Amino acid sequence: MIISKNTEAAVRILVVDDQEDSRDLTEGALMSAGYADIVCVASGWETLKFLNVGGTTKEETPVDVVLLDIVMPEMDGVEACARIRNDPRYGDLPVIMVTSLDDMDSLSNAFVAGATDYITKPVNRVELVARVRAALRLKQELDRRQARERELLSFLSSWGDRRAGLLIDEATGLFVGEAAEAYLTGAPEGCEEVVSILALSLDRFDVYRAANGDAAARGVLVDVARAVRRIAATIGVVAAAYRNGVIILIAPEVEENAAREMGETLRATVSKLRLPNSESIVSEYVTASVATTTGRVKRAVDRVQLLTQAITKAQDASSAGGDRVLAHTISSRIWEGGSRSPERIRPRQNTETSIESI
Repeated sequence: MIISKNTEAAVRILVVDDQEDSRDLTEGALMSAGYADIVCVASGWETLKFLNVGGTTKEETPVDVVLLDIVMPEMDGVEACARIRNDPRYGDLPVIMVTSLDDMDSLSNAFVAGATDYITKPVNRVELVARVRAALRLKQELDRRQARERELLSFLSSWGDRRAGLLIDEATGLFVGEAAEAYLTGAPEGCEEVVSILALSLDRFDVYRAANGDAAARGVLVDVARAVRRIAATIGVVAAAYRNGVIILIAPEVEENAAREMGETLRATVSKLRLPNSESIVSEYVTASVATTTGRVKRAVDRVQLLTQAITKAQDASSAGGDRVLAHTISSRIWEGGSRSPERIRPRQNTETSIESI
């Protein structure tokens, strides 16, 4: 399992407790789970000194997670947590409070101070390891989102101010589809990565537009796009819209299963909007079909192929009845010229998974 840097052995954990026995027990429990790099300190002051809280250095944070006892002399864990959070370098550092059952009242203050989670004394090894791993996974996901945001900002700045007005679709507030294509083709080549593309196609949208007019169709698209923007912001992906009503999400480092779950969330979100649609053949409301394509790619052309496959399959699913999720994985061997196996859409099944390989 990959967490934080590479493995449990590569993770550094700071244990803060004024009682030596408690420090030793916690350290032993962590070491038995494979965490070898553990630093122990006995007070809040030592914690601040070790982390150089308030310092001017911009070096990488020295630990991946902090286990911080609440009850300590001079400076308790709540104050230490607050001071750690006041340092901009440690805004996302996981801080797990350690408290006894008879001091639970202090937890509310700890969470106000910025604590990530808590465990109770005496420390249970299984619970301790589970909380540490959960905190590290959350931190890893935050790091990934921030990296994607920096990558997107860098891409947008390279377009220049003269084209800034062309990046956003006026009706939906999402990036235009052409910007998403440029984002995919502008990614560095040669480094293999997993990418998932999600394409959302509103079912019978052309029929709806013909029956209700452009203004009504635009209103539906705006409502759907607003819901998609909220989801995209939550999971940290790039969302874009095409003029024909297709909305796409680009999700680097998202594997097939996670992409399929995101696709189901998108499909369900559109249904829950309960936008009336008398032209639908599966519901009284507007529905959507979502296709996800996942592949391990190296070249810009491979990323664009994921995009075109996702859009095609979403539209095919919509034409076959709609209100479904189609998950699709492309084997890395296909990029090397392998043949594709045929795939058909089964109208009565709401969620499908397929794998292309030679």
